[in-house]
Amino acid sequence: MRQHTGCLRSSSSYPGDLPDLERPPAQEMSPFEARIRERHALVHGLLDQGHGIREIARELHMGGNTVRRCARAATPEQLLGGRRQPRPSQLDPYKSHLDKRWAAGFTNAVQLHSELRALGYRGSYQIISDYLRPRRRRRIRVVGPAPPGVRQVTGWIMRHPDRLSESEGKQLTDVFTRCPELTAAHRLIRSFAEILSTRTGQDLKDWVVSVQAEQLPGLHSFVTGLEKDWDAVVQGLTGHWNSGPVEGRVNHIKMVKRQMFGRAKLPLLRKRVLLTAAR
Repeated sequence: MRQHTGCLRSSSSYPGDLPDLERPPAQEMSPFEARIRERHALVHGLLDQGHGIREIARELHMGGNTVRRCARAATPEQLLGGRRQPRPSQLDPYKSHLDKRWAAGFTNAVQLHSELRALGYRGSYQIISDYLRPRRRRRIRVVGPAPPGVRQVTGWIMRHPDRLSESEGKQLTDVFTRCPELTAAHRLIRSFAEILSTRTGQDLKDWVVSVQAEQLPGLHSFVTGLEKDWDAVVQGLTGHWNSGPVEGRVNHIKMVKRQMFGRAKLPLLRKRVLLTAAR
């Protein structure tokens, strides 16, 4: 798998930086504006029903002056007037120059500040930075999902296909489409797993011939190790006798020893092992 790390990364995973987006549509209504518009609608709805100012204030749990201001305003915009109007800034005469320079690709605020200083601007750099900040936030980088790692793909290949989730199976298929060598390796690994699970060691020779026909150095070294002890390997893949019970007993003794935190001596360990073995 480590020799095919480049196959895991798709050429389209990272499209890179996108150009500046167009100016976004009008922002959604702020909570303050929504509250003002709702209050104006409620007050005028009750006024149309014939309720008085004091009665409306009592019903809506609002101050009398607040209800009067809403009643005097024919539209919600009259209540919002003055709050949405930006204050004049030293940068106003130079905003058109900044817009042109930004459109031309000059986005360095320090450089733009120097240019405006030469044009007569006497404001601070922070004002320019604040003016350009919304544009910088609209410059986004689209990054695809991270490609699967070596260990992850190795686990998918070693696992039974029926135990892979739908997304894992799809990602593994995408890897195979980019790397024919891994496709061949997966086929041979599944064949060996079939020999191992069904104890058909008589088919191992044919499997070795199939491995040697592929350009897979990792499996070639595995086959070389099998051939060094061929008779034992074939017997292990054919017979029903194995060292599983012995290994299980060894693991059990280690577990009992760990339970005593290494503070007991051999006599106690012996008694505990014999006691659990009798069960």
